[in-house]
Amino acid sequence: MSTYLLVHGAWHSGQCWDRVVPLLEAAGHRVFAPSLTGYGDRQHLLGPEVGLDTHIDDVVGLITEEDLDEVVLVGHSYAGLVVSAVADRLPERVAHLVHLDAMVPEDGESAADVIPVTRQLIELAERSESGWRVPPMPELPAPLGLFGVTDPADVAWLRGMLSDHPVRCLRQKVRLGNPAADAIPRTHIHNVGAAPAGIVRRPVPAIQPNGSAARVRQLPTGHDSMITMPNELAGLLLELARP
Repeated sequence: MSTYLLVHGAWHSGQCWDRVVPLLEAAGHRVFAPSLTGYGDRQHLLGPEVGLDTHIDDVVGLITEEDLDEVVLVGHSYAGLVVSAVADRLPERVAHLVHLDAMVPEDGESAADVIPVTRQLIELAERSESGWRVPPMPELPAPLGLFGVTDPADVAWLRGMLSDHPVRCLRQKVRLGNPAADAIPRTHIHNVGAAPAGIVRRPVPAIQPNGSAARVRQLPTGHDSMITMPNELAGLLLELARP
């Protein structure tokens, strides 16, 4: 049995994994899919003080409180920054690090550094009435849809779980530097369907930090593959389970 910890990205909640969780559990694994501070059942905690460090602490706290180890740690989108920092803090508890269509930072980088178009969202938020709220991306015509989701029923379901994202999450820099984290195996899953203009994915280095060859998988769908291709995504994640 492996333990999967699925971390949602900006604007989403843990509910976005609802189609993946039962597939992993049916294969005999333990699965956690929490909502980060400010989202889902924790939406009432949303505020300008919530930042990347808040979300890192959320995940570190869950791992330590539940005494989890051998964790397959999955970060979607913005949560690529979160899980990178969590693995840096708790490398002895992470068996595999998965970046799912995610931001993959270097030490000292923010979301705005990894995907520069994010700076436009920061500027808009700072000029808005609140000064800190970044609203969800708008639904676009197919094939872009809402985070790559185009089915009307799925769009309605997804829209119902979205919350504003604090600008502090996009401005804070991730701190990495624990050499023990380099030993963690990594997998990058790229959703290679249509993507909005300005979203440029960094190339994955041919060699992982642990010296092995890069492991990259692709899904022919939009950004939210946990909604549009849950079976295929679960299949890729199950490949990582330790015997």
